[in-house]
Amino acid sequence: MKLPLSGIIRTCALLSFVAPMMGLFGTGPLFAQDEASLEAAQAEESQSQADLAKQIQNPLASVVTLPFQANHNQNVGEFDRTITNINFQPVIPFPGEKWNLVSRSIIPYVSVPVGETSAETGLGDLTTTLFASPAKPGAVIWGVGPVLQLPTSSNPELLGTDKLSIGPAAVIFAGLGNWTLGAVTWQLWSIAGEDSREPVSAMTAQWFINYNLGKGWALGTAPIITCNWKADSGEQCTVPWGAQLSKVLMFGSRPVNLLAGYYHNSEHPEGGADSQVRLQINLIYPQAPK
Repeated sequence: MKLPLSGIIRTCALLSFVAPMMGLFGTGPLFAQDEASLEAAQAEESQSQADLAKQIQNPLASVVTLPFQANHNQNVGEFDRTITNINFQPVIPFPGEKWNLVSRSIIPYVSVPVGETSAETGLGDLTTTLFASPAKPGAVIWGVGPVLQLPTSSNPELLGTDKLSIGPAAVIFAGLGNWTLGAVTWQLWSIAGEDSREPVSAMTAQWFINYNLGKGWALGTAPIITCNWKADSGEQCTVPWGAQLSKVLMFGSRPVNLLAGYYHNSEHPEGGADSQVRLQINLIYPQAPK
């Protein structure tokens, strides 16, 4: 396995800088909470590290999470370069009496190789979903809603679509003892944007299975399948297979989930990445019970 060592080092350095700024130690400016109130909420809910590990695996849980996920897509193009995506993926729930709303966004910072040695780096297109889910679900939890992709990229030619796209999104989740499983998917179609660019018709689907080992450890898989339906037949989809390991830790009063995974792309377009290294740090803000 050819690891993009320099890219991983840069990613770890960035995450180590950003995490304290976002309140890793409970003093961040965005979600500042005094230690007493956080400890009271934790005591009320009796949330151990193992409980939190299961809870954040539910895409519709009443937990605010701030994941920073770095995906190093390897061996791209004729020069076997690496595409690096660092995604800020905030998840913010809005509980209700009959229906809960859950906002899930992806704000990507992308580095795309240009030629043999150069690269273009900047902001990609922002994608956000808003799921409506029953406030009192059964054994299977589900949600549906819209997905919206905005042409926010700093370089539309290399880093984005230059299109405004919308579509439907859905999520399903179930917990069975130490096991959790589910899927999140959406389909996008462009409705406006630069006429010279190809229309968007693209699907993203992520299914996941996790086995919780206890004490906050979890072993699982969560491959992200992407399909560009406008591409030629046989060149449309990227289908990965792999595994990941995660652990919920306490940094001071702040629960944090760390994750590392590796995925091999069994199917991908010509010149596309053949594998991916995934690293993630996820800041967790448990909600007080209603």
